[in-house]
Amino acid sequence: MFFCQCVGEENWEDSRTVYIGHKEPPPGAEAYIPQRYPDNHIVSSKYTFWNFIPKNLFEQFRRIANFYFLVIFLVQLIIDTPTSPITSGLPLFFVITVTAIKQGYEDWLRHKADCSINECPVDVVQQGKVVRTQSHKLRVGDIVVVREDETFPCDLIFLSSSRYDGICYVTTTSLDGESSHKTYYAVPDTMAFRTEQEVDSLHATIECEQPQPDLYKFVGRINIYKDKEETLGAENLLLRGATLKNTQHIYAVAVYTGMDTKMALNYQSKSQKRSAVHERLSDRVLVRTLVQPQNGDRVIRAFTDFLAFMVLFNYIIPVSMYVTVEMQKFLGSYFITWDEEMFDEELGQGAQVNTSDLNEELGQVEYVFTDKTGTLTENNMEFIECCVDGNVYIPHAICNGQILTLLFTSMCLQEYEDLFFRALCLCHTVQVKEEETVDGIKRGIHQGRPTSFYISSSPDEVALVEGMKRLGYTYLRLKDNYMEILNKDDEIERFELLHVLNFDSVRRRMSVIVKSSSGEYLLFCKGADSSIFPRVVSGKVEQVKARVEQNAVEGLRTLCVAYRRLSASEYQVACRHLTEAKLALQDREQRLAQAYDIIERDLVLLGATAVEDRLQEKAADTIESLHKAGIKVWVLTGDKMETAAATCYASKLFRRSTQILELTKKRTEEQSLHDVLFELNRTVLRQCSISGYRFCIDCLDFGLIIDGATLSAILKSNQEGGGHGNYREVFLEICRNCSAVLCCRMAPLQKAQIVKLIKASKEHPITLAIGDGANDVSMILEAHVGIGIMGKEGRQAARNSDYAIPKFKHLKKMLLVHGHYYYIRIAELVQYFFYKNVCFIFPQFLYQFFCGFSQQPLYDTAYLTLYNISFTSLPILLYSLVEQHVTMETLKREPSLYRDIAKNSLLRWPVFLYWTCLGVFDAVIFFFGAYFLFDNTTFTSNGQMFGNWTFGSLVFTVLVFTVTLKLALDTHHWTWINHFVIWGSLLFYVIFSLLWGGIIWPFLNYQRMYYVFMQMLSSGPAWLSIILLITVSLLPDVIKKVLCRTVCPTATDRAQVTVFLW
Repeated sequence: MFFCQCVGEENWEDSRTVYIGHKEPPPGAEAYIPQRYPDNHIVSSKYTFWNFIPKNLFEQFRRIANFYFLVIFLVQLIIDTPTSPITSGLPLFFVITVTAIKQGYEDWLRHKADCSINECPVDVVQQGKVVRTQSHKLRVGDIVVVREDETFPCDLIFLSSSRYDGICYVTTTSLDGESSHKTYYAVPDTMAFRTEQEVDSLHATIECEQPQPDLYKFVGRINIYKDKEETLGAENLLLRGATLKNTQHIYAVAVYTGMDTKMALNYQSKSQKRSAVHERLSDRVLVRTLVQPQNGDRVIRAFTDFLAFMVLFNYIIPVSMYVTVEMQKFLGSYFITWDEEMFDEELGQGAQVNTSDLNEELGQVEYVFTDKTGTLTENNMEFIECCVDGNVYIPHAICNGQILTLLFTSMCLQEYEDLFFRALCLCHTVQVKEEETVDGIKRGIHQGRPTSFYISSSPDEVALVEGMKRLGYTYLRLKDNYMEILNKDDEIERFELLHVLNFDSVRRRMSVIVKSSSGEYLLFCKGADSSIFPRVVSGKVEQVKARVEQNAVEGLRTLCVAYRRLSASEYQVACRHLTEAKLALQDREQRLAQAYDIIERDLVLLGATAVEDRLQEKAADTIESLHKAGIKVWVLTGDKMETAAATCYASKLFRRSTQILELTKKRTEEQSLHDVLFELNRTVLRQCSISGYRFCIDCLDFGLIIDGATLSAILKSNQEGGGHGNYREVFLEICRNCSAVLCCRMAPLQKAQIVKLIKASKEHPITLAIGDGANDVSMILEAHVGIGIMGKEGRQAARNSDYAIPKFKHLKKMLLVHGHYYYIRIAELVQYFFYKNVCFIFPQFLYQFFCGFSQQPLYDTAYLTLYNISFTSLPILLYSLVEQHVTMETLKREPSLYRDIAKNSLLRWPVFLYWTCLGVFDAVIFFFGAYFLFDNTTFTSNGQMFGNWTFGSLVFTVLVFTVTLKLALDTHHWTWINHFVIWGSLLFYVIFSLLWGGIIWPFLNYQRMYYVFMQMLSSGPAWLSIILLITVSLLPDVIKKVLCRTVCPTATDRAQVTVFLW
């Protein structure tokens, strides 16, 4: 049994015991209790072969529209109705089938991706030999061999490495987005194992916490029998999805497998997304269903009459509208894939559409949540310049055709320069990787210069070391605890590395203590200016500070460099402080911080550096355009706060005038979370009240920075509730008043939680998440719209997204152009469909007052069936595909036009009521206009009076021409195909009516329409009535448009006028 309590164990709710190599404990040890854990099978698909049909049908008929049409179809089958069941059943079957095929295909792709992961080969140590198996067959307790550039198949405890120092280097781009190399440490008592036989002889158990999603926390211990116990931490845990780098191979034991891994726990399950337009469409369907005319004269027949009338008037909500919407979304999505401006030559790929259900949501986005590394930036640091003792040096700067070299004006300046360059060559954690073969030739040191390259946990450090190389000082290697550099005179200098004072976000600096070949002890320190300047006692502080501020304004990442000479006695004191702190079992971090604070004092300032983290092309312009469009941009990253903040400044998310509000772990340790939250809230509210009396130019804008630890505290407090526990609303209030928000040190699941938090706020905004790595998949799936970037960190984000684009810059056109067009088109399609069906059905309702509520249809069955399928369907479908109310160039030039369609403005209830009232007005004009003009007075040329079918044909003719010409009036972008479809539809109606009424069709049981249409057209008053009624029906809409454009024009109206004048 374990008697020694592990640090943090008191917080365990439960634990798991892992028997390494599945070996039972020796006699006399604790009892062997076999435990069952899930295998290493990963599942991201939604359906199986057996549940696809019932589950998919259940999901589809949960939609109110599909359920409504199913009821109509069943009623037509059960009772005698005026129309055939085929008119409802066939379109419904088509919609259900097409949707099921599309969703089934998408899930099949997910099955393929799961299969490729689960069948990936893995090497396992069994009985002293390496056996190859498949990933899904791994079990907890298996000893795994992972080789360089391979991905860890599950969460592993690091036992031993091919490196003699017992470390390995790992990239975690698929987890937290950081592509830099991180260092992990083997268990001290097993790090000496070198062979499979030695590892297989290990007899030990691991006791650790149950799976939890936090990537940065792990608590456990390993008990090696007949030896001793060792504590385990996050530095010993290798996470699934990470990749082994710069290490030949490692041995590790599986502790979490399958859906228990931290990566899987951070994976947001894929659910079916529905657009806001679709939800509004369901609302309209419900309203139209409730307001359908219901008639019945007798109590006995009340129910059957209700059903019959429901079928007769169900055309007000035609299933053909859903067919048209599905076709519009499917065909419209090709305009994104065909867009040549969104094609990337480097990748050789353009934009991709993984789901067409959310096209219109691209025009309604209010919040954009973006990853940083690989999304906003290229993750490519470049050394720009350095300032040494007030003098600025730029590598390879050219003047008069010659490359500038370093000119030493005095011995003092030369000494400072040598110290500065040595400091940057020594004060880092960079590793050197030799290029073993290039084109078959072994390469090492060539002509005194190394051909190796650098790797590090921080890309900044690599950029600084490479910058020093360009200035004449080359870092060669760390060998036997000695750091070697090649100076400008091609002489190798060796420094013994004594201590590394690691960087942390609180100190914001790092230091090394080295011993030169002459026996001199030197402390080199680099860090943020705010952490270095207060500790400096000499040096040209003002000159360096001025240069740092100038570089910061230019968006460069700056670091200051200082040093201190230590006497032997001072070194012994520093060494004692560090040793005592490192050996402390309790409060180790606090004691280390105190030791660092004592050592890093009385520094001499040497200079400063400037490094550029290259943004992706036009990333800053894209963010600026999104701001102008009224879209709030949040950056969610797993990176450090300082790195992320510098990127936010460079990308213009934060401006120099932005007042930064910090809601971080560092601040909440100094004050309580309650005090910090309410202090920040008072700050922003006070500024908002002040801004009410000033012009906007005088107002401060706020930027919020929050880290993952503080976010967890806020969410946890909200769950606990009570007292001051509910901080979510306070946090959201602060965010609403900030122009930009940066969330750093975010685990993948936390990214999804922050998106969910905003989605659930009282405004219910439309959210979009964009990222390029597997660590972004959770937030991509959580957001209303997910966009993946085809970046350097694999294609998991692109595969799990709704849309995929090559670069971040393409988001501008995706939203401001395609999104704008899609929303305008779908909004017009939905409103127009309801309008034309009100025009279609309301005369039928009025006709019931003149036929004794006998359920007699006003229109012929052929007209009832073909109105939405043939006569009026193609013009609105084409309109919804090619309409451009303003040009693409105008939308890109004026992002503010996006605000005109924000918050579903074209599908709000006032707009819906306007279209409905317009439809009722036109229907009244059609019916009563025809009724009063031909009331017992109108005869044909042979003296025959009009009958009810002639009257219905006249109303239907006015109806078809009016609704088609209404769409023509709304069209701004005319092409030859518009003319062909609009005028062709009217011509088709006339030709069909002539043929339908001009021939005796033998397959019909009735011939009531024979010669009716020709008889109507033979009457001159009928022609006059058609023209007059069409004109009167269209006049109110024309007047309304003229008045709105004149009295209160929108930005879009003004843009249309401007384009027209040009």
